[in-house]
Amino acid sequence: MDLPLQEKLIDTKLSVLDQAVLNLRLLILASEHYRQVIAESMGLGTTESQALSYLAVHGSVGQSELARDLGLTSSALTALVDRLERDGVAERVSHASDRRRSIVQLTERGDSLLSGSHGWLAATLERIDPAALEVLSASLKVVAGDLSTRTSNDGSDAWSGTEDEPPA
Repeated sequence: MDLPLQEKLIDTKLSVLDQAVLNLRLLILASEHYRQVIAESMGLGTTESQALSYLAVHGSVGQSELARDLGLTSSALTALVDRLERDGVAERVSHASDRRRSIVQLTERGDSLLSGSHGWLAATLERIDPAALEVLSASLKVVAGDLSTRTSNDGSDAWSGTEDEPPA
């Protein structure tokens, strides 16, 4: 009888830090697969799904900020927002004080789709002991923030001073 993947990957020879890195890699792989599945279930591409998640976390944002944070060129973002509008999940609105700028915001349909995916994520987190959930949540925030900094254009020097080089 085969052991579940999680049990196969527990290696008592690994340090706690190395096991945590392995588990983080598992989380990243599971997250990438989740993104693909959820995007397909919504009838969207993975980039569109990523943009919806970004808007869910950050709220309405300017196009240039969205492009920067998603790592897209201006023209690629324009095409992405066109697709989001065509799919009815986000829309451009005029900036309140600067007519030259557009803000990207979720539509009712976008909010509705995100509510469904929120349920998937919440169901997973409900499996965690409530006493540990607060620590897990805070830890995930630290990990996400650090990875965001290390992988941002502004954070390229965040790898300096570490033994490891940034990933190729």
